[in-house]
Amino acid sequence: ILNNLAESYRGQARYAEAEPLHRRAIKIGEEVLGADHPDVATRLNNLAGLLEATGRYEEAEPLYRRALEIDEKALGPDHPDTAYDYNNLAGLLADTGRTEEAEPLYRRALEIDEKALGPEHPGVAIAINNLAGLLTETRRTEEAEPLYQRAIKILRKSLGDDHPTTKKVIANYEAFKAKREQS
Repeated sequence: ILNNLAESYRGQARYAEAEPLHRRAIKIGEEVLGADHPDVATRLNNLAGLLEATGRYEEAEPLYRRALEIDEKALGPDHPDTAYDYNNLAGLLADTGRTEEAEPLYRRALEIDEKALGPEHPGVAIAINNLAGLLTETRRTEEAEPLYQRAIKILRKSLGDDHPTTKKVIANYEAFKAKREQS
């Protein structure tokens, strides 16, 4: 319940209220479940996301790394939660200009998701979109474009054109095309 309330506050950008709740949820999880429990990894990811949203990247990174370590050990290297951890860490690295470090993590997240969820799953499309965004940032547009197209195809088939995720990826692709035309 504490973690859910913290996430609710974070969703409302009430970061100052959310942070102590996240920290308390982590502490309780470690005490009750053990420091290496997947639920603790989830809570670490949530706090790291809040810290990232408030520009506190140096504080967020070790939390993302610890969550990844926990999930790899507890759930295995090919579990969707492990892919989620790779994706979160890659996003932080990309946001801080460390694209060379981020790319293999995005690729690993995609590999796990394709294997665990199947190639037509919406989660795979999100991983593809994230990788395409990184390739766009690094001016590798010829690699990025087919990825955007694949992600959109998956999302249209699985979620439909009116789903917010589909709309977001389409908007990302449209922004990519506009940026490419300006170059």
